[in-house]
Amino acid sequence: MKVAFFDTKPYDKIWFSPLCEQYNIKVKYYENKLCEDTAVLAKGYDAVCVFVNDTVDKATIDILCSIGVKLIALRCSGYNNVDFEAAKDRISVVRVPSYSPAAVAEHAMALLLTVNRKTHKAYIRTKDNNFNINGLLGFDLSGKTAGIIGTGQIGRIFMNICHGFNMNVIAYDPYPSNDESIEYVPLEELFSRSNIISLHCPLTPDTKHIICADNIEKMQDGVLIVNTSRGKLIDSSALIEGLKAKKIGGAGLDVYEEESEYFFEDFSNEIVEDDELQRLLSFPNVVMTSHQGFFTKEAMQAIAEITVKNLISFENGEVINEVYYNDKKRRVIEKRD
Repeated sequence: MKVAFFDTKPYDKIWFSPLCEQYNIKVKYYENKLCEDTAVLAKGYDAVCVFVNDTVDKATIDILCSIGVKLIALRCSGYNNVDFEAAKDRISVVRVPSYSPAAVAEHAMALLLTVNRKTHKAYIRTKDNNFNINGLLGFDLSGKTAGIIGTGQIGRIFMNICHGFNMNVIAYDPYPSNDESIEYVPLEELFSRSNIISLHCPLTPDTKHIICADNIEKMQDGVLIVNTSRGKLIDSSALIEGLKAKKIGGAGLDVYEEESEYFFEDFSNEIVEDDELQRLLSFPNVVMTSHQGFFTKEAMQAIAEITVKNLISFENGEVINEVYYNDKKRRVIEKRD
């Protein structure tokens, strides 16, 4: 098995190289992101291994198919960057359905606590010998209502964490679980009742800009919004206007709508030309991290192990953890193994 590994970071090699060597998988690591312009680099390889900000659109898939690549292995759970209609019956797509949901849920709570108690600002002050606490006022999470959008594994773990803080928890999911302990409510009710809203749903045509100007108007004044899922769940322009109007009391963001050009890279010595990104970073009540919610030892180990298992299974004639487009249902189907 020969694999072209795109958007490689130093930590990827730490976790993948030993496993690939163990199972005799020959890997070529590329720092380039996969896209129409770089797909030709996979010529002579059986599979490509890609991450969240690689572009796997029709043009890219056409090139991969023309040069003989048979498998797209996502080393992540999200797959909104793949054109499954273009891939159908031409190239297989597999993913990592679950790695460490606790990692993302715990990071979401870290963002919430930071935005609320302003520990990021307090840290900077005390490092400068400034022990003034003016402007650092937060509120008790105990007794507040957290609205969770998306009740998959990550969402449910985040709900449990909220219960640990003695919070009231309500949820919205178009495909609710059978867990009777979860209080499901209509989306508009969730917006109107919640002091905190945390996003744990995939990006689909139905969820794109689920946080928009109209929905922000339905929220309580001073609501805190946390997003550790996908950037395009939030309309950045609407979020900025909500922050300016003080309708939104703060935001904890691990993802951003147009993050693919910037996240995971170092632009500290350059000018970032994305005005909305720069505007969000300028708000004192916005805490942004660079899509690091998944980044724990346990999660990286699981991602590497499951991805390698997917590769080996494919080589042996079995496609596991597949994602594909179903014509009858007119939607993308996840096949879990």
